[in-house]
Amino acid sequence: MNSEKIFNKALSRLPLTFKEAMWLYSEVPVSTLFRLADTIRRNTMDDPNVVTWQIDRNVNITNVCISGCKFCNFHCRIGSPDAYITTLEEYIPKIEETTRLGGDQLLLQGGLHPKLGIEFYEELFRSLKSRFPQIKLHALGAPEVYHIARISHISVTEALQRLRDAGLASLPGAGAEILCDDVRRRISPGKPTVAQWCEVMHEAHQMNMPTSATMMYGHVETPAQRIEHLMLIRDLQAKCPTGNYGFTAFIPWIFCSTGTALEKEGVRSHFSPLEYLRIIAISRIVLNNIRNIQASWLTVGKDTAQIALHCGANDFGSIMIEENVVSSAGAHNSFDANGIQKAIREAGFTPQLRDQLYRKRELPGI
Repeated sequence: MNSEKIFNKALSRLPLTFKEAMWLYSEVPVSTLFRLADTIRRNTMDDPNVVTWQIDRNVNITNVCISGCKFCNFHCRIGSPDAYITTLEEYIPKIEETTRLGGDQLLLQGGLHPKLGIEFYEELFRSLKSRFPQIKLHALGAPEVYHIARISHISVTEALQRLRDAGLASLPGAGAEILCDDVRRRISPGKPTVAQWCEVMHEAHQMNMPTSATMMYGHVETPAQRIEHLMLIRDLQAKCPTGNYGFTAFIPWIFCSTGTALEKEGVRSHFSPLEYLRIIAISRIVLNNIRNIQASWLTVGKDTAQIALHCGANDFGSIMIEENVVSSAGAHNSFDANGIQKAIREAGFTPQLRDQLYRKRELPGI
């Protein structure tokens, strides 16, 4: 490999080939990789000294899910004594607390509930927006949208249009895991395929609905499959019409195995801060058309997330007033608004509150 040619290509934000990306990820010393990613970040950001963060809340619509994901402790079957669907009355105090704390967004996710079709979500979103018009609904991962469309006997495009008309503002990148069908068949056998995940995101991009992209790594995937995942996301972003939002951010996080079916099969999470930082760096380098890379402090902790800001990441995510899914598998880190800003300053940056579209927000009096 011609290292100088590849470095210059990356710095020029030209799309790398799979072989070039694999060479950078697997062969280049981490110090060199981190410097390259940090240089790209600094060249990309309007103000490289600023790190963004957000105030929002994760609320689970339901814990009923038929996908059978082996990495998830949160889901249960319909008819289980633990099964629930969050009622409108339960949302209200959660949203009121979120707004008191300065939040402007609700991240709504659930599972692939076999009986909740498009009408349920339309009614829910309209009810929430009528009571709290200022709250943005960042809701439903691509697998949920595909599932809702399928059981409602409508197209993905119609489902997205109806959901947006009801108040949906943007889609989270949930349900990507590793975008390789061999991996998905092993860890999430009932979840929509790679092509179906991409179909939802592509259709959202065509109608200019902002989305994010994610990767859950550290289970059964190979290093090559991680790079393939990044390149698929990059290539999907390249199909987004000029001027549309597309993927606003990419967020990788480590698989947490505690108590999961995968752990019972012998697949355990082995967190390596260095490997996480390498993934942050290669994400910044490969994703030449996605502006924001988020450090997932929830799964890797404050110290590693702070270092990630020097390895390509420019965003520290949300304080997440409530989070139930990842924490059920062993992630127990937490921040409040003061703590997340302090962590960003400790890392040598200036914190800037943002919204889902990475626009600056004034810090509320909290």
